[in-house]
Amino acid sequence: MMGCWMLNESVSVVLALSWLGVNLYLFIDTFRWYGEEESFFYTRVILGSTLAWARASAVCLNFNCMLILLPISRNLISFIRGASICCRGPWRRHLDKNLQFHKLVAYGIAINATIHTAAHLCNLERYHLSQSAEAAGLLAALSKLGDTTNESYINPIRTSHTNTTTELLSTIAGVTGLLISLALILIMTSSTEFIRQISYELFWYTHHMFIIFFISLSIHGAGRIVRGQTPESLLLHNVTFCRDHYAKWQAAAQCPVPQFSGKEPSAWKWVAGPVVLYACERVIRFWRFQQEVVITKVVSHPSGVLELHMKKRNFKMAPGQYVLLQCPSISSLEWHPFTLTSAPQEDFFSVHIRTAGDWTRALQKAFEAEGQAIKEPRSLPRLAVDGPFGAALTDVFHYPVSVCIAAGIGVTPFAALLKSIWYKSCESQTQLKLSKVYFYWICRDPSAFEWFADLLLSLETRMSEQGKTHLLSYHIFLTGWDENQAIHIALHWDENTDVITGLKQKTFYGRPNWNNEFRQIAYNHPSQAQ
Repeated sequence: MMGCWMLNESVSVVLALSWLGVNLYLFIDTFRWYGEEESFFYTRVILGSTLAWARASAVCLNFNCMLILLPISRNLISFIRGASICCRGPWRRHLDKNLQFHKLVAYGIAINATIHTAAHLCNLERYHLSQSAEAAGLLAALSKLGDTTNESYINPIRTSHTNTTTELLSTIAGVTGLLISLALILIMTSSTEFIRQISYELFWYTHHMFIIFFISLSIHGAGRIVRGQTPESLLLHNVTFCRDHYAKWQAAAQCPVPQFSGKEPSAWKWVAGPVVLYACERVIRFWRFQQEVVITKVVSHPSGVLELHMKKRNFKMAPGQYVLLQCPSISSLEWHPFTLTSAPQEDFFSVHIRTAGDWTRALQKAFEAEGQAIKEPRSLPRLAVDGPFGAALTDVFHYPVSVCIAAGIGVTPFAALLKSIWYKSCESQTQLKLSKVYFYWICRDPSAFEWFADLLLSLETRMSEQGKTHLLSYHIFLTGWDENQAIHIALHWDENTDVITGLKQKTFYGRPNWNNEFRQIAYNHPSQAQ
């Protein structure tokens, strides 16, 4: 079992470990550099080890902010999938784990932002304490630098008679840091599964605070609060010798007053490339938004499922892919992903949309699908389509026997796949390697069967007419039912068709015993079993 998991997930594991390794390397290397670098010796006298903590986490924060936009650049991923040989075959499915990597990087941002914020709050307090009357010795001498002409300061807080909060909000770093923190908190909290289930719109709109996040991040270091000794000053002022003679800095020729300057901001250099790429992504989406989408058919299925058939110029798809839909009459900003349920061989593309939130309810109402009423295509609301995206489910065609397993709403991609299998089997010029498909669907809610059962019934009828009933063997498992449903099922058990789906193949109740199922498949195909 572990061996199979490693075989399937090896690429994802290597990628995650590589990401973690780079983060650890950047953090440790930067921490050591700021802990040993001579130009920051006097800065460490005031701040201690929190200087290294702040700077190391800042570098890791920049690295992860550089990565965070890449997994959600769908056109970039589609280009990589199509252009790179290494991303063909089984390898390409790992590109569809882009959102998992996006979340992983987001956790990295949250952790490093927390460390960075905590370290700088400590730094701010230490800057303030070094200006107090209790400060003495080298600490006091460093904090007084900048009070006279021809001196540069190392301590950005110039007096002890001030409030740290006031100082924080009077600097570029403080204001932008506050904006970054607020934006990050809102983005992270609204991304939880609980919030997304309650209000997808809240998740969608708060996620666009990434604009404020990246603008603030780019100018965060412009204030240059953390300062180190200049290279010119290091040549004249020997830290090893002069640190013990701070009282003679003004008089001793071998120990002139040290000069300090802030480091040039670097965050914008890390994120500029990915931001430009993501801006191009949005430009492409806007261009596709302008393209005409013709709605050819609207079907209202039971249980609040809306089926839309559409046409778009030069639209090409593969089974298992998805599109982003926008309805400007509902929202001019929201794009929602839906899996394509049509086959590439059909002259249209379709989606099945279940009512599960404010946007989908508004879409149902806009198409007046609740009452089974269907308008003329010209009077229907306008839809914009971006895509298709995602890896195609074409691996099943590479084997004589394929097993497809879906759970709940995850069955949607298999609608296009099963249709495509049927069309390919009917093409006389196509030599299909695939000879048998075992399809398993495990679902909790009986109402979820309704629209997909229509598709299976249609395939069942066609295959029976063409004498190809051997091609597809499907097994539907219902894992949730109440007492009334159980009685109804028992009373109609002897009928020719299933009481739940209306299909000839009866529905199974409970979860499948996979050992028995796989053993039976191996028995049926001994020449293919390994």
